[in-house]
Amino acid sequence: MRIIVTGGAGFIGSALVRHLVRDGGHDVLTIDKLTYAGCLASLRDVVDDPRHRFLQADICDALTMRKALETFRPDRIMHLAAESHVDRSITGAADFIQTNIVGTFTLLEAARAYWKRLEAPQQALFRFLHVSTDEVYGSLGEDGLFIETTPYAPTSPYSASKASSDHLAKSWYHTYGLPVVVSNCSNNYGPYHFPEKLIPLTILNALSGRPLPVYGTGENVRDWLFVDDHARALDLIASTGLPGETYNVGGRNERKNIDVVRAICTILDELVPVETPREELIRFVSDRPGHDARYAIDATRLETELGWQAREDFASGIRKTVRWYLDNEWWWRPLRDRYDGQRLGILTEQADG
Repeated sequence: MRIIVTGGAGFIGSALVRHLVRDGGHDVLTIDKLTYAGCLASLRDVVDDPRHRFLQADICDALTMRKALETFRPDRIMHLAAESHVDRSITGAADFIQTNIVGTFTLLEAARAYWKRLEAPQQALFRFLHVSTDEVYGSLGEDGLFIETTPYAPTSPYSASKASSDHLAKSWYHTYGLPVVVSNCSNNYGPYHFPEKLIPLTILNALSGRPLPVYGTGENVRDWLFVDDHARALDLIASTGLPGETYNVGGRNERKNIDVVRAICTILDELVPVETPREELIRFVSDRPGHDARYAIDATRLETELGWQAREDFASGIRKTVRWYLDNEWWWRPLRDRYDGQRLGILTEQADG
């Protein structure tokens, strides 16, 4: 297969590219703008592989996207390029509207123009996978799970922009016949995760003896999905998923944020002992505006119809993740120097008040 991956220098995107090239043997063109969260070092394992090539470009650039498709001639587009951090969307929503909505529209139009010119057998083979998030569904109470037909109820600029791009992608299938498949995933974690997110931030702060910030009381619940399990799921969905359909990807690993932080502290205390338990570094900070209480994915459709199963539970995945950060300072140190753990997403009026 010839596959274009947008956002392939990001966290999930780079895991997908590594999987497609090393495990699948596919020819991959990675397209990434290399914003703050894009990191070429995440592609080190495939950068010299003849099956991989890289294009630094903005998905909002229509001409460049059309040329990339015409030149590479993909059988599949896997669209992961997005602004993805809720905190950043609170104080800088414009980038999320531009990349997540306008960029998705631009890419869909380039894909439609390319797809229409293919011969019938290639048209039937072609797929456009739009990768999204469970945050488009809003917040759950103590019970229940998100399923593919759960009504959308986004609550942050980030999730609203992703909900909009989901609707665009589906409409390009219904209106134009472009063979689009959509996936919505729960919270990912694992190697190569940008240090502003909860798990890598906690690992790196704990290693350096710095405070471990936890929003509110830490009772917010997320369903955690190991990133390599997600990469395998995306490959499977793009290969065998039905056009026009949605597939939810979840790890069945619900954890309160405070329990995630405590688990990391326990593992680090074992692997890198210190005199004072790292759990004493935990500091509860003012909650994120509009912080959803709970997300949890029902991945039954993916498991039963397509045969996917997660290989990592949270206990095994979080231990692998901590060990990876201990062993790979070469990757995270330059990023840590650029983003040193400062609090994001604080509204000006709150900060002043």
